[in-house]
Amino acid sequence: MENLFRLADQDQGFFQRKWTLVNGPVIVGAGPSGLATAACLREQGVPYVVLERAECIASLWQKRTYDRLKLHLPKQFCQLPKMPFPEDFPEYPTKRQFIEYLESYAKHFDINPKFNECVQSARYDETSGFWRVKTVVTSGSNRTEFEYICRWLVVATGENAERVVPDIEGLAEFGGEIIHACDYKSGEKFQGKKVLVVGCGNSGMEVSLDLCNHNASPSMVVRSSVHVLPREIFGKSTYELAFFMLKWLPIWLVDKLMLILTWLVLGNVEKYGLKRPSIGPLELKNTRGKTPVLDIGALEKIKSGDINVVPGIKRFSSGEVELLNGEKLDIDSVILATGYRSNVPSWLQVREC
Repeated sequence: MENLFRLADQDQGFFQRKWTLVNGPVIVGAGPSGLATAACLREQGVPYVVLERAECIASLWQKRTYDRLKLHLPKQFCQLPKMPFPEDFPEYPTKRQFIEYLESYAKHFDINPKFNECVQSARYDETSGFWRVKTVVTSGSNRTEFEYICRWLVVATGENAERVVPDIEGLAEFGGEIIHACDYKSGEKFQGKKVLVVGCGNSGMEVSLDLCNHNASPSMVVRSSVHVLPREIFGKSTYELAFFMLKWLPIWLVDKLMLILTWLVLGNVEKYGLKRPSIGPLELKNTRGKTPVLDIGALEKIKSGDINVVPGIKRFSSGEVELLNGEKLDIDSVILATGYRSNVPSWLQVREC
């Protein structure tokens, strides 16, 4: 406690700010990782505080995902510690089922995050040996600054906290509807429309498929190379098969075997405009964090021509887009499936060496 009072003395305005001492870790984020951490601490009798900027747990799943979303991996790879999914859940639970599971998990372990509390900064004070976590609490139109003092900080905000919106020439002049994939819910309102989907990751592929299923006409921008793998290979989860092989084989060999099996199941996808990277899918994920696409039906729509694969964008203009190959497309709407980034660098203050 002596160090704590020394810390207070260093900040003349310390006692004018609302603050509390946490006798355990502060966990930033009430998504799956934050909930799992809190449950494990609870089981060990360790006190903690969970801070969440939204008004609900798993806000990414609840507020920024499309309606048709399901887990891409079998449920045994996605369940949290100490509480499996209900037995009657399907192999690939739906968005609603996953949210229900997380809510039941939080209730079972009595996890009560502090909602609407956004972390502004977190700094480790070497003199005192404490973290100082400053937040802004919102309640209606009221904003209150708060500070937590703790020995340990757990960052559980994930990789997808902030949307990425690229700067594309002429986008502001397009004139039609432009949304990020995090605001896309269903293709129902796009029925009969020509939609440009910018991005060919899992979101871009699945949004394009959903648009097809709602009788829209999607064109999907594939600017760079991408690994497309089947969700299952001969009835077995592709990831489950890969993890099994990694127990016995080096990653480069597993990559080669996975690509051979993928070719047997999907055929040659490069002739449809989906060029594969030179690095294998598992190594690419390990070294660059780029996740392979698990196909759940989009590839068949690409083969049939229902999803039009197009190259990168040169510029937008009113009601149309010009591609890098000189082709121009008339379009009604644009969906930016351009991914997300972590927001941790904006608030976590790390001393430079």
